[in-house]
Amino acid sequence: MLLLYVLIALVAASIGSIALGSLLFLLDNNKLEKVALYLTYLAGGTLLGAAFLGMIPRASEMMQTSLVLKLILAGLLFFFVLEKFILWRTCRNKECERHVHAVVPMILFGDAFHNAIDGIVIVASFLTSPEMGFFVTLSVAMHEIPQELGDFGILLHSGMTRKKALLYNMLSGSTAIVAGIAAFYFLDNVKMLIPYVLAFSASSFLYIALADLIPEMHKKTKVQDSLLQFLLIVSGIVIIYLIK
Repeated sequence: MLLLYVLIALVAASIGSIALGSLLFLLDNNKLEKVALYLTYLAGGTLLGAAFLGMIPRASEMMQTSLVLKLILAGLLFFFVLEKFILWRTCRNKECERHVHAVVPMILFGDAFHNAIDGIVIVASFLTSPEMGFFVTLSVAMHEIPQELGDFGILLHSGMTRKKALLYNMLSGSTAIVAGIAAFYFLDNVKMLIPYVLAFSASSFLYIALADLIPEMHKKTKVQDSLLQFLLIVSGIVIIYLIK
């Protein structure tokens, strides 16, 4: 039964979020931009909530807190270097370096690697508890949808048709399922690795929220925008708190 839950979560967080993201293209450009921004704000909260309310406390129960913090620090440095190499950011400005210099294969490779990490994160969470697996899956899906919308924009801008862009994105998303299934059988047999995976995964969530999403939010400085951002971030944290 646990494997079934894991498979559903992996499909929902990877292929499902890509499909949902593609459906948003049915909206006109103004509504699409607003929905993507709102999802980004909410994702900032769900990622922070999942890391601080779920992953880090649970990892600290399974190993020394000092080691958990060291792994998080190492993870933050790792994801900084990774982002430099594969231009992993959510970037909404069409003139930014990602859009100007990043080629399609690099975008797809980066997404495939990112999705594989997400798959391992989801499985490690389910092996800890079904409840944690559920809210981690929600957090992954919430930040994947805006990111996939950005990637769709890059692929379409490169000359791809919508059908081809969707197919390629789904192929890169499928790495979450492959990596997740492999992690399910591997981590289930070596449970001592789960707290390490949780701590390292928490650093991924923190990096995305603090280095990518929140800086994007600071580009809007109007009072009403700032208030909306704060409310949606808090809403994301509350959602995680209520379902954890």
